[in-house]
Amino acid sequence: MKQFLLTMAGVFAGLLLFFVVIPIVLIGALIGAASKPNDTTPAQAVLQLDLRGGMTDQELQNPFAAFGGGSGLSVISVVETLRHAETDAKVKAVFVRLPEGGMAPAAADELRQAFLHFRKSGKPIWAHSQGLYPSGVVSSTYMLGASADQLWMQPDSAFQATGFASEEVFFKRFFDRYGVKADFEQRQEYKNAVNPYLYSDYTPAHREASLSWMTSIYRTAVLTAAVDRKKEPIAFTRTFEAGPYSAQEAKEKGLIDGVGQVRETADALLAKAGKKAELVDFQNYMGRVRAGQMASGSGQAVAVIGAEGPIMTGTGGNASPFGGDQTVWSDDVSDSFYDAIKDKDVKAIVFRVSSPGGSDTASEQILSAVRAAKAAGKPVVVSMGTYAASGGYWISSDASAIVAQPTTLTGSIGVYGGKFVLGEALGRFGIDVRQTAVGGEYASAFNMGEGFNQAQRASFAGWMDRIYEGFVRRVAEGRKLPPEQVREIAKGRVWTGVQARQLKLVDQIGGYYDAVDKAKELAKLKGDVRIKHMGGPRSPFEVFEKLFGVSSSSAQALAATATLLNDPQLAAVREEMRAARLRDRGAMVLAPTPIP
Repeated sequence: MKQFLLTMAGVFAGLLLFFVVIPIVLIGALIGAASKPNDTTPAQAVLQLDLRGGMTDQELQNPFAAFGGGSGLSVISVVETLRHAETDAKVKAVFVRLPEGGMAPAAADELRQAFLHFRKSGKPIWAHSQGLYPSGVVSSTYMLGASADQLWMQPDSAFQATGFASEEVFFKRFFDRYGVKADFEQRQEYKNAVNPYLYSDYTPAHREASLSWMTSIYRTAVLTAAVDRKKEPIAFTRTFEAGPYSAQEAKEKGLIDGVGQVRETADALLAKAGKKAELVDFQNYMGRVRAGQMASGSGQAVAVIGAEGPIMTGTGGNASPFGGDQTVWSDDVSDSFYDAIKDKDVKAIVFRVSSPGGSDTASEQILSAVRAAKAAGKPVVVSMGTYAASGGYWISSDASAIVAQPTTLTGSIGVYGGKFVLGEALGRFGIDVRQTAVGGEYASAFNMGEGFNQAQRASFAGWMDRIYEGFVRRVAEGRKLPPEQVREIAKGRVWTGVQARQLKLVDQIGGYYDAVDKAKELAKLKGDVRIKHMGGPRSPFEVFEKLFGVSSSSAQALAATATLLNDPQLAAVREEMRAARLRDRGAMVLAPTPIP
């Protein structure tokens, strides 16, 4: 009986934790997420932008995802906030903390353009590094730092950004040893995502493509840094590659501007900004900017629709509330396009794509929505982020115009599919895989116990061929290119944005605001035009509703309490709930941003 009572007490404690304590904690998180900062920007502010925590391309869809790690920053939110700070008289400068390893090259390109645009306003940007080490594309990190007015490094730190290396792990001999078979079809030889399972080394096509895009990315970073630092490119490249150096040596060779601790560098910039200048956290400032933009607007607008991550069918409303990865849900993205079509204020659409690909079915659903927007007389301009490859290019292929960063990885016009055959491997451990099937022979095609039989392989290969030919046809039609020309540059090969521009797969090299300008041009819009972010992240209350099956209206009691207690944080929840109710009624609650 004692043990029974202890067990029941444990069960009760667990239920209490899940149904009482956790909801209370989450409500506190909701209040924090929804609250509007009530402090103001000081009269002389230096924004401190810390890039060491990693970034997404677009704002997190799930408001709780940031709790799983990461900075919560996105490339687009930083770029938009910097554009706002240019005209904010209180902002005098920006101080940037660089990561010690590599950055996504296209993200570095986008931020570099934002830095240069900010500097044109007459306000300085200084960057500080605690070391540059050969991890990832560190040359892109250096390129971003080189675009600042001043680049400083910590004393005795290492400057090891001398090149760009990539390593691939091949599993073929391991699979052979343990009886695993990778049974895949590829269209075509450059579609090498599954090569590590099929071979023990690079194939000629795999090596050729990898060296090609790596060289393009590396040369872009080094030559761009040379231009920004006003150095002769050939001599600069030789100096850059002759490292590694200490921070002092890097300064002597003209690779950086100063050597000092973080605090020393920040103090030097603060002194330049004004006697009363203060460091202000960039994310706090960004929160205040966003809160100020929540006021409704009217008049002609350019809609922005985002797509980041793998492309899948369905809706993000069915995804885990605590999932941290960004996903392109075909229903959500398509709905955003149809919302933009119905919105009379929206005259053009910027489609921000940062996706390595995914489901061809989901990709076709999104492409259909892109075409519907064009048919409705609303031009669609794709702005490519880090990736717009495979399915990411599929959904971009019929846009009115495509704008890519020089180091965006795009193309990969191809397809692969198959399975791992585990019957022999499991059998070695006394595990037998048996299958029963009824109906046609293809019903058992994806049995993991054995490979495709001859008929199944013929059917599966035919399916791969149809997808590939359909992909080529869509690209040819969307880009107005002969199918033979598309087949020659397709074959599953990845290209950088610079290469894709030469091959006519993209129209223009540039960033987010270049795509906005192109959309305005195609729609013949003049003067100030708002940006409307369509779709976007789920509200904290929508996530709470999914977790506990409680209608978001249940939180109205909390909002009513805000009125009685006049608490600023609870008042912010009330405002969030008002927006949630409007969304439930079919309204679009948007954050307009003026376009200069």
